[in-house]
Amino acid sequence: MSMMDHCKDFLSWLDHDTSLNIFKGMDDPADLARVSCVSRSWRHFVIANGLSKQLCLRMFPPLSRVACVVELNQHGVKEHPEVGLSNSMEWLALQKDNRVYGCLARCCMSPVAMDCIAGRFSYWSSNGQINPNVPETLTYQLGSQICVIKEINIQPFQAHFQMGSPIYSAQSVRFKMGHQKASLDSLADEMFVWTYTSPEFPMAQENRLQTFQLPEPVLCIGGILQVELLGRVQRQEMDGLLYICISYVQALGIQLSPAFSVEILDPSGMFVLKRDQRAKCEPHATSDDESGMLNENLLREFRDFRRLLMWEHVMRIGAENGWDEEDYANGDFDFDFGFDEDVA
Repeated sequence: MSMMDHCKDFLSWLDHDTSLNIFKGMDDPADLARVSCVSRSWRHFVIANGLSKQLCLRMFPPLSRVACVVELNQHGVKEHPEVGLSNSMEWLALQKDNRVYGCLARCCMSPVAMDCIAGRFSYWSSNGQINPNVPETLTYQLGSQICVIKEINIQPFQAHFQMGSPIYSAQSVRFKMGHQKASLDSLADEMFVWTYTSPEFPMAQENRLQTFQLPEPVLCIGGILQVELLGRVQRQEMDGLLYICISYVQALGIQLSPAFSVEILDPSGMFVLKRDQRAKCEPHATSDDESGMLNENLLREFRDFRRLLMWEHVMRIGAENGWDEEDYANGDFDFDFGFDEDVA
C-alpha cells in the first residue's frame, strides 16, 4: 500500500467548528490564498465560510459597515450574474466576496507606504489667542476614498525671522478619520462623520518632522483626515498672543484607489465597497533618485515660501510703524530661513 493511500484530508476527520477555528488562526492573507490552492475541498471551505471577509473584518472593523460588494468587470461594468437557482446565486455571491475581500486584504498588507494627503504641503498659522487651551483643527482630503493610514508626521514652524527663533508647536495632537456628509447645508462641525479617533500624542517643541505612529493601521473610509492641535505653547512677542504654526503634515499609508472605491449611503453610514478588476492595487514605491529630486524641490519651494512669509512680516511691521520707501530701501533684513540657501 502506497503512502498516498494513508493520506486523507483532515477536514473530513474534524467537525466543522474545529476546522473553522484552525483556518481562522491564519492572519496573513497570503496564507489563506495558499490553503485555497491545496485542494478543491479546502477552497470550497474557505469560500463557503467567508474566511477572506472575516480576515478583513478582524484587520479593519469599519468594514462591518459594508452594505454590499460590487465588482466591475474588465469593461468597467457591474457584473450581473445570470438568473438561476437560489443556491447557485448564493455561491456566486460568496465567490465574489472571496475575490474582493482577498484582494483587499493583500493590498492592505503592502509594505510600501506613501503620503496619502492630496496636494502639496503648505504653511499654516492659527489666529492669536489669549487662552492657551483653545484648540485648532486642520482638515485634509486624502488622495483616495479608501486608504490605510499607518502614521502621521508633523513639523512645527520655527520663525527664524523673529527674535529667538521661536517654535510654534502645540502641546499635543490627536487625529480623526472619516467621511463627509452628503448634505452641504450642515454646520461646519457637523459636516463630517468620524469613524476613528486616535489617542492623544504629546508634541515636542522642536523644529523637526515628528512621527506619530498609530496603535494599529487604520482603514479610512471616505478620505477625510482631521488633525487636532491641542494646547498652545509659544507666545508671539509682537502682540503677546499665543499661536500654533505648522510647516508640514504627512499621512503615510496605502492608497487603495483606483482598484477600490466606496459609495457612502447616507444617513445610515453604511457603504458600498467597489472593486475595479481593470486596476491593480500596486502602491508606487518611490526610488531613491525620485525621492531625492522630490525632497530637493520641496526644500526649494519651502525656502521661497518662508522668504515670502518674512517679507510679509516686514511689510506688516512697516505699516504699523509708518515706514516709507526709504526705510525699506535702507533696512537690513538679513533673516535665517533655517535651510541651506545654496539649494539650486
